[in-house]
Amino acid sequence: MGVAAETLRRTPLHDRHAAAGARLVPFAGWEMPVQYEGIRQEHLAVRSKAGVFDVSHMGEIETTGPDSEALLQRLLSNDVSRLKPGGAQYSVLCREDGGVLDDLFTYRLADDRYLTVTNASNHERDHAWFAQHAEGFDASVADVASEHAMLALQGPEARAILASHIEGDAPSRMRTSRARVAGADSLICGTGYTGEDGVELLVAPEDAPAVWDALTASGATPAGLGARDTLRLEVCFHLYGNDLSEDRTPIEAGLGWCCKLETGFIGSEALRAAGEPAERLVPFAFTGPGIPRPGNEVRTEAGAGVVTSGTLSPCLEVGIGMAYVPAAAAKPGTAIEVDVRGKARAAEVRERPLYRKEAR
Repeated sequence: MGVAAETLRRTPLHDRHAAAGARLVPFAGWEMPVQYEGIRQEHLAVRSKAGVFDVSHMGEIETTGPDSEALLQRLLSNDVSRLKPGGAQYSVLCREDGGVLDDLFTYRLADDRYLTVTNASNHERDHAWFAQHAEGFDASVADVASEHAMLALQGPEARAILASHIEGDAPSRMRTSRARVAGADSLICGTGYTGEDGVELLVAPEDAPAVWDALTASGATPAGLGARDTLRLEVCFHLYGNDLSEDRTPIEAGLGWCCKLETGFIGSEALRAAGEPAERLVPFAFTGPGIPRPGNEVRTEAGAGVVTSGTLSPCLEVGIGMAYVPAAAAKPGTAIEVDVRGKARAAEVRERPLYRKEAR
């Protein structure tokens, strides 16, 4: 597996995963549960009821001080000045040439205090990038990952489960609140990575097991990284290292909506100068059998492309994925072919998201 088991980091919930019979695998330097009962069952539980994920491997950076907004405005692609206290905002972190270093959620905890959540594999690099660019700003940047465990409670019944354990108010979508959950002081964020309603809870590491126990006892199904991946792909959320990388710009990736070039963030000049991209990231679905996988070649009438994410959709029951294709082949409805182990599989570019909840 490339990383010796004894060198892998463990989250505060490792014992709970082992006791539940989870299949534990190396992920970004951590030993993480990929599944418990099964990816499909966990996926459908989140879509129909509620699931809880241990995402304590994610990193956190706290930015404080009078110039904290100005510093983050320079670093992050979105308009940080529009982020009010108690708010949440998605953005990307770019190099000078526009390549993507990471995609991030930032929470404004107070006027001059922010918490940014990083992807586990990028955390140390992100923190170093923040610290490097903090020079000249009256702001402090701190790695506070060790101070937090993080649980994601997601699904149509997530808020009802939370309500039975919360002392205080739950936040609305893209907002935050502070309250006690199962007796633990918590930062509750109205965000997630599944396309379902729900919250993400940041608690002290020592409080995580009690919160996990309370949520699962109330009906939240433990869900692993496998279901997290299939859920996010059905709604076309990006995965860094697959759909985003230093070799791709956020404009190519379809994230122009969170890139406010007028703010002057690092990389904005390169993105403005680049103009329209030659390739675009598109969602697609197979129109016949087969399961796409990252690295599969894509064939279109406008030229070749490559699959960045692929799986069998538990809800749609067909192969789905995302791929970079020539811009001329990016229109929904465009017929494409994906080479899966030497066999051409018919597919079609689709609208985002690939999965939509039925109207109730």
